[in-house]
Parts: sequence; C-alpha cells; structure tokens
Amino acid sequence: MTSITILKRSFGILGRFKLPLVNTTAATRPISCRWYSETEHAEANMPTIRRVRKQLQELIGTQKVWSEQQQDRSGLFSQLAQRQEDLEERCMTDSYQEAVIPLGVDPRCQEKYLNFFKTVRIGKIMEDLDTFAVWISYQHNRDYTEANSTPLVIVTALVDRIDLHEVEIQYDKDIKMCGNVTWAGKTSMEVTMRLHQKQDDVNWKKLIGARFLMVARDPDNKRAAYVHPLRAETPEEESIIARGQQNKELRLEQSEQSLLKSAPTAEEREIIHKLFVETLDQRSASFSTRVKPANAVWMGDSKLKNLIVCFPEQRNLYNKIFGGFLMRQALELAYANAAVYCQRRPMFKSVDSIQFRKPVEVGDLLYLASQVAYTESNYMQLRVHAEVVDPRTGDRDTTNVFHFTVKSSEPVQSVQPKTYGESMLYLNGRRHFMNFLRENPGETPE
Repeated sequence: MTSITILKRSFGILGRFKLPLVNTTAATRPISCRWYSETEHAEANMPTIRRVRKQLQELIGTQKVWSEQQQDRSGLFSQLAQRQEDLEERCMTDSYQEAVIPLGVDPRCQEKYLNFFKTVRIGKIMEDLDTFAVWISYQHNRDYTEANSTPLVIVTALVDRIDLHEVEIQYDKDIKMCGNVTWAGKTSMEVTMRLHQKQDDVNWKKLIGARFLMVARDPDNKRAAYVHPLRAETPEEESIIARGQQNKELRLEQSEQSLLKSAPTAEEREIIHKLFVETLDQRSASFSTRVKPANAVWMGDSKLKNLIVCFPEQRNLYNKIFGGFLMRQALELAYANAAVYCQRRPMFKSVDSIQFRKPVEVGDLLYLASQVAYTESNYMQLRVHAEVVDPRTGDRDTTNVFHFTVKSSEPVQSVQPKTYGESMLYLNGRRHFMNFLRENPGETPE
C-alpha cells in the first residue's frame, strides 16, 4: 500500500491534500503541494499553530486576564439548536484545516520545541494536536451567518490514539498539520489528524497520526449540545465514517470488558498464575514467600511521581487547565520513568485511551504517578495516573489515566507484579500493548 493510498483512506479529500511523501522503499512521484515558498512568511498561505490559537481566542472571546468570575455567555443560548435535525449536514472538506509549526523559519519556535537530543519535544506536539483538534471541530460547526461568535463549548473528551511513525523529529524543518472531522454523532465528533515534516522542496515525511474524540457543550459548559451531522460525498468517505462508527462501538466494548468491571479472560488468568509461580521460593513450599526472578523489577519499584501547582497561565479557552498541558506533563514524566527503568534513551511509539474525566481547575494541586505496567522484549507500557486535590477542601478526584507505549534500543528487564492489584495493572498494560501491535503491524518485539 502506497503512502498516498493510506492518506486517501484517511481523508478521502486528496483534492485539497496533495502531499508528496518520503517513501524509503519506493520512489515518490512529485505532486503539487499548497505551501508557502522559501521566501514567504509562514502565515502568507497557511496559518501557524500560534495563529490558530489566537483565532480560537477571538472566536470564543477568551478573557485576556484570568478571573474566577466566568464570562457571561448566557446570550448565546438562543443560537443553540434544539434538535440535530435542524442543523445542516456538513462534509469532510468543510472541516479540513491545515496549519504549520514553522521550525524551519522561526528560531524562537525552534527554541521552544528543541530538546537536549536536538530533536523535537513530543510533549509540545501533544499540546498542538489538542489545540488543532478543537479548531477543526469549530470549523465543522461554524455558523456562516455568525462568523465571529459561537454558542458551543468544544472540549477534548478522549485521545483515542496517537501513533508516532518517526520518533526523531528534526527541530529545524517545518511541520505541517492537517486534519478534519471523520465521524459525527449527536453531540460528539471524531477528529483525525496527520503531521508531516518537510524534507526538501517536494518531499514530505509522515510523522504522526492522531485520532481525538471531541464533545460539544452549551455556552455554560454544563450540558451537551448538538453538532452538525456529517455526510459522505464519495465511497471512500463512506468507509471512513463507517470506521468512525466502528471505533465508537469498539470503545464501548472495551469499556464493558474493563478489568474494573469484568474478570480476566482464561488466557489472562493463566498468564497471572504463571507470573505468580515464578516468584515463589520452591525450597520453602509456601505461597507467602516471594522471590524476585532474575532480570526482573518489582512493579512497585518502577514508579515515579510529580506534583504540579496549576497556575492561570496554563488555562485553556474556558478557564480550565489546558488538556494539552496535562498530556505534556504526563508524557514527560513517563519519559523520565522509562529512562530510569531501561537506563537508556526511550522512544515514544504510541499514546492511547486518554479519557478526560474531570476538568482541572486553576489553583488545583495535580498529582501525577507514573509506573511501568507491562514489558515485552524492548518495549515498555507505561501508565500515568493523574489526580487533583483541592487545597481548600482536601477533596481528591482522578482526572485522567494516560497510557504510553515506549521502545528501547535494547531488551529491558521484565516488570513483575506482586499483588493482585498490580496483576490487573499488568494485564491492562498488556491489552494496551496488544492494541498497539494491531494498529502498527510493522512493530515487532525483538
């Protein structure tokens, strides 16, 4: 399957997305690309991601200075649709958007994205993806008669998947972001995005594929609001929308099969029993004496924690803490956890199933706890649990659980669960790793 075929299946709108890609196995055919020239500023033909953020702020009417007093948006309720049937159908081209991260022309931008390996910080990309997904969602639901206002509050409900096809992203070449809505329910939308990096005047390299689930709320962000239906214009787009529906059904199925609700499968019970037997001291003939196997680490010893005080500068459009900021903090903690565990540089391969359960407020204390949940050969599956504490009341709430698939250049020590709870974390990590392998058939443990 060629790179262009993959992109057609992903978007079905190549008429507006003609992008030559670097293919290491076959020569690429030059195709015209809508881009700014070497002598033009990035904003001449395509907005930078920074400009996209400013446009979002103008659209929502974000407060320039933070205040505990929420902006009064009650006058926008009259613009809300009472039924989805009252909303016009939209097609994929209506929401299709492009933006650039101008690393090739803006030294200040390079400085913000540069890490100590002279590659791009993946955490900064997470922030940009979250912003871009919100922008795309608003384009799908924009009112052509009310160009400068919207009654909707659109937020990220779930990061379904982010797959990294290139782990060492160059810090001095432009990155193009593109995406559109690929499925729409009554109050939610699936947004699919792709990132490519400029290699030369005609060739681009695929970096990242991402799929977010966005939800629409009323002007006070208290109740669900209807979104525009999505219609297909080609057979390819019909298959894309059908895939979006399948993704929804798969999420519901996985939720029902969660280890928080259902017992492990017969295969999983066998795995846990085998791990338990491996830790028994055979000389004692006792089930209570545990011995760590060779080349293994107790799961309880694979943890790393962090505490963040949430300040106003980290807020989003609606005076809550920005979801992209939370993702970056979790990813960077997971990176440190993985680096300490494998004692070499880890490479992120995938992020999946990040559910935003509860907004984080300005002033909250954010506790992040990372641990290695599963290992296989040179891969690690890490889980980061995010919890907020209101310092005024002491109330604690889980806000997010993050799952990261990380690869090492060499095989890593096996992580060994000791308790039943850790065994469930192990099985859950294994499930996420199996999903990663299914989504990325080219990845195989060494």
